Amino acid sequence: MSERRIEADGPKGSGGAGRRIDEVRGQTPDGSAGRQRRRLTATEVDLGVVRQRALLVGGGDVSLDEAEASLAELALLTDTAGADPVAQEMQRRDTPDPATFIGKGKAEELRELVEMLDLDVVIFDEELSPAQQRNLEKLFKVDVVDRVALILDIFAQHAHSQAGMLQVELAQLRYRLPRLRGRGVQMSQQGAGAGRGGGLIGTRGPGETQLEVDRRRILRRISKLERDLVGVSKVRDTQRKARRRAEHPLVALVGYTNAGKSTLLNRLTGAGVLVEDRLFSTLDATVRRLSLPGGETVLLSDTVGFVRKLPHQLVESFRSTLEEVVDADLLVHVVDASSAEAERQIEAVRAVLRELGAGEIPELLVANKLDVADPEALVMLKGLGAVPVSAITGEGTDVFLEALVERLRALNAVVELSVPYERGDVLAALHREGEVLVEVHDERATRVQARLPKGGVDRFREFLAS
Repeated sequence: MSERRIEADGPKGSGGAGRRIDEVRGQTPDGSAGRQRRRLTATEVDLGVVRQRALLVGGGDVSLDEAEASLAELALLTDTAGADPVAQEMQRRDTPDPATFIGKGKAEELRELVEMLDLDVVIFDEELSPAQQRNLEKLFKVDVVDRVALILDIFAQHAHSQAGMLQVELAQLRYRLPRLRGRGVQMSQQGAGAGRGGGLIGTRGPGETQLEVDRRRILRRISKLERDLVGVSKVRDTQRKARRRAEHPLVALVGYTNAGKSTLLNRLTGAGVLVEDRLFSTLDATVRRLSLPGGETVLLSDTVGFVRKLPHQLVESFRSTLEEVVDADLLVHVVDASSAEAERQIEAVRAVLRELGAGEIPELLVANKLDVADPEALVMLKGLGAVPVSAITGEGTDVFLEALVERLRALNAVVELSVPYERGDVLAALHREGEVLVEVHDERATRVQARLPKGGVDRFREFLAS
């Protein structure tokens, strides 16, 4: 079963509006010289001189609604990467074709469409095998990119810190390694003799292919990047230990990309983190102090956004960054309440959290974009326990902070202590650092039932009631 939808203008704001799909091959609408193309690497979406024109291909063994939602997200990813989604095709199959993923007949149909619309790149919504990608590029005679490569390219554009750039490069190399292939002279033998009597002594023989040289070079680079990231991870561990010594709870903002996590962080802490209405505009973790209404101080961490089918290479490479999530005491799961895919996005985020080993960490659901959300969607999210807010206008943030205080206090241990009357300083510290629930005076001491944060129990251990 296949369905075709062609959109000549691309998404709003993509820069492709108004471009004719029947434009003269090799010319822009104003008659100027045609696009300048170059071959892409496996994880590049090169803009060249003008934005590329892309054909998006979705489908797979999923329901029609899921396939359409995923394809719409692919269009946003394509726009973020710097290309114009000109046309969309859908091919739903029970099992992918091992040679072309979509089948020989559909592949030939797409070849004609690529030629007719003068497209530069074909982007698939699923991960392609190296053989499938190679076969499709040979047929289409344009670059073929899958969802994994597209997301890796976006991450490469947005990584600015040392750790982020190392992590993205490592993910790209892990993706490229099985896709190495030789073209023409690249497969020539290195160091082989030049025939009878030719070459230097000790160099005659089959030699080594350029492909083997490239593979070895990539493996060496991967090993170096892994060593460098170990050093970065040690620095992060030191920073986390320093924060732990301050004994402030760590709250991590998680959620689907473009849900508004960075905007919420800026609203609450004035962090000044970059905010754009684009996917993956923030990659590097940012940690800021936040004073809560009850006087407690927490550390609020903003993390990279998630998407459905987040590439495994990225999860592995960004593990040191995402450890902020694994170490958190509480996750604030920010949901875009204006999205029709809110429920699917919630499940996608939770799937990644489970992959990271953070699936059991307590979660506070926050429905962001209250100012533009559909009322029925808000009712549904409230039914899931979400607190509605608008990070843009500030509406609902007071209620959110109160809910955050309650959830953090609920995580604290409840203990009973016996504090001698002469130790008024201890009693004052209990009121300052914890929540005193019951206070009773007997003949020898003050009996206290209190809720204490992490580390607080150890500090007051000598006063614990037996």
